[in-house]
Amino acid sequence: MREIGIRKVLGASVGNIVTLISKDFLWLVLIAAVIAVPVAWYAMNNWLSDFAYRINLPWWMFALAGFIALLVALGTVSFQAIRAAITNVRQ
Repeated sequence: MREIGIRKVLGASVGNIVTLISKDFLWLVLIAAVIAVPVAWYAMNNWLSDFAYRINLPWWMFALAGFIALLVALGTVSFQAIRAAITNVRQ
């Protein structure tokens, strides 16, 4: 809250504040997806190999899961950042 307040006093717009805060979280989600996709593919491939009717895992399933995770993170962080940037706190 203090950082956002200082940035507001120095003239930052709500859009600038939201972009700054959202960018950091989106990088973390992207790094998590890059780590999780190979692990999930390996685990699912081993688990599905035990079934009689085996299916292949298409790449777009993992891309869709990563995209949905990015959208959820962007929506959540943006909402909280906008709410914090609009708030007028006096102490």
